[in-house]
Amino acid sequence: QVQLVESGGGSVQAGGSLRLSCAASGSIFSINPMGWYRQAPGKQRELVAAITSGGSTNYADSVKGRFNISRDNAGNTVYLQMNSLKPEDTAVYHCKLSQFGTDYWGKGTLVTVSS
Repeated sequence: QVQLVESGGGSVQAGGSLRLSCAASGSIFSINPMGWYRQAPGKQRELVAAITSGGSTNYADSVKGRFNISRDNAGNTVYLQMNSLKPEDTAVYHCKLSQFGTDYWGKGTLVTVSS
């Protein structure tokens, strides 16, 4: 089993920054693709940023140039640096890890951006 725990959410004014962390633990056998998703009230969950096992990254168009995804050397912690936050970034942010065809999700951390 794999466990994911997100942290770093909070309330911030528009234009501010936050750094989210996601720590993976349990039965992890390699450096796996990981990603950040978000779900705003009344909306579907959407991809924010992802990082492959090789370190390649991709971002949603809405966050390009503002957010940066990275991971530690061991590969089991992934970060999301969020700059120039906007009210529309308000959502619960979830971390996902994919291993052997199975997706594992964290419970999420709430980010609230006020105007």
